[in-house]
Amino acid sequence: MKYALFLGCKIPTQLPAYETSTRAVMAHLGVELVDLEFNCCGYPARDVSRDAFVVSAGRNLALAERAGLDVLTPCTCCQGTLRHAIRFLNEDEELRARVTLALADEGLVWSGTTRVEHVLPVLAQGIGSDTLAAAVRVPQAQLRVAAQYGCHALRPGDVARFDNPLAPTVFEDLISLTGAQPVEWSRRLDCCGEPLHEANHALGARMTRVKVASALESGAEALCTACPHCHLQFDAVQSGTPGAAIRTLLFTQLLGLALGLSGEELGMGDAN
Repeated sequence: MKYALFLGCKIPTQLPAYETSTRAVMAHLGVELVDLEFNCCGYPARDVSRDAFVVSAGRNLALAERAGLDVLTPCTCCQGTLRHAIRFLNEDEELRARVTLALADEGLVWSGTTRVEHVLPVLAQGIGSDTLAAAVRVPQAQLRVAAQYGCHALRPGDVARFDNPLAPTVFEDLISLTGAQPVEWSRRLDCCGEPLHEANHALGARMTRVKVASALESGAEALCTACPHCHLQFDAVQSGTPGAAIRTLLFTQLLGLALGLSGEELGMGDAN
């Protein structure tokens, strides 16, 4: 199994532990990750220029297509953005013509053959639960975990195609494979508040604290994330503030520990 690794912007600059743990876990499971000269997924430009957004995303897709690879990303936002771009390119002939012209300047072509996948479905379906269960060496049986899906993983459902957007189970199923116990919590599908960080910081932080309280009420000892935006939001809002807090843990770190990898191999000495 071989993919082009798309890290996006947040992970290399603000959450390097996610890259470290993703590379370590995938290598341990026999998945080859290839680095290409990707640019931003295009998400920051979506509300400014639809063309700029799709050209940015389309360039990444064309680079992977030229390499003959599907894209694997640990970032749910990047996954959703790239999949949105694919939909727009398929549905809008005039947009596709403009993007084709822009990509031609670099000798790139997008024809729609490259798929975009997030880490969690690749683990659950590509590698499979039987293989993962057989690879577990150090079950994390002592840990109660709240799964934080994040909005872009699930919505819109017909673009993300991640899981049932109203009743997802893939994250909890994967947590169970590590030996940890996923908990039921009332706010698990709510937004983490990060999208409001710039527009209304106070409201965004309040949403985060409500989620933290819900996770703690469920008996969870850790919030398990698979989205850099969510992870950074939980850490930022809880940092240096009074009141109850909960540990944040990347799923690739949780899985890596269960596979017998060390904390150092999983970037657990980095900010995480």
